[in-house]
Amino acid sequence: MRRQIPLEPWSEAALWSRRVAVFAATVALLSLLLVRLHIIDPASALASLGGAVGLALIALLLFGVACVIIWTTGRRGIGACSAGAMIALATLAYPGYLAYEAIRLPILSDISTDIENPPYFSLSGAAYDARKGFQPQGLPLSARQAQRPAYPDIEPIVIDLDPDEAYALILKTANALGWRLIDKRPPGGRTGEGHADFVDQSLIMGIDEDVTIRLKPLPGQTRIDLRSITRYGRHDFGANAGRIMAFADELQSQLDNR
Repeated sequence: MRRQIPLEPWSEAALWSRRVAVFAATVALLSLLLVRLHIIDPASALASLGGAVGLALIALLLFGVACVIIWTTGRRGIGACSAGAMIALATLAYPGYLAYEAIRLPILSDISTDIENPPYFSLSGAAYDARKGFQPQGLPLSARQAQRPAYPDIEPIVIDLDPDEAYALILKTANALGWRLIDKRPPGGRTGEGHADFVDQSLIMGIDEDVTIRLKPLPGQTRIDLRSITRYGRHDFGANAGRIMAFADELQSQLDNR
């Protein structure tokens, strides 16, 4: 008569590590999906993502506990807890990147190519409605000084075109980047300046971000200043500077193809 050797019992910590990690990943993915579909507001999505991060950290803690238990008692579950750890780490990858950027970069959510005199956002009813009642606020010069060492390449753009040509070019450039035009004023009037406001969306969550562009005529040239602002949170993690640099690169590409 053959006897069957009973299998070692499962580690509960290993099983719970995988369960919590899967739940954390599900919460994170649902939060991103629902905010991109405009089913929940960005503040709720950010709170949900914070909860998902907390759950992923708990899953990693359970992974550590499970490893100790499995090593000392020989219980089953190394595959389950390893899967939990990998799912938790995947969930934490993007928040971890943001945490690194938050340490590396200054706390700013408003970046401009002109620190002393940033372009203003339109106060028109059309722009106000397009922003759904949000009106970007200014920053004191003392706060903007932190931008200089962090983003030395964010500078005014000067091109060898007259204001009308430059105005048409910035609209074309913004359209190529997928920015939505919400207000514009062609160059002219007493100052000869032109102005355009846009709404862009953040890459991951699809949250609306605001951009304004000012054109100032110079002898035989036009100066272009941009200002990009993040609506939620005190830190943009470098997104606004990246948006301005993307515009400058696309503008140069448009100039090269003229």
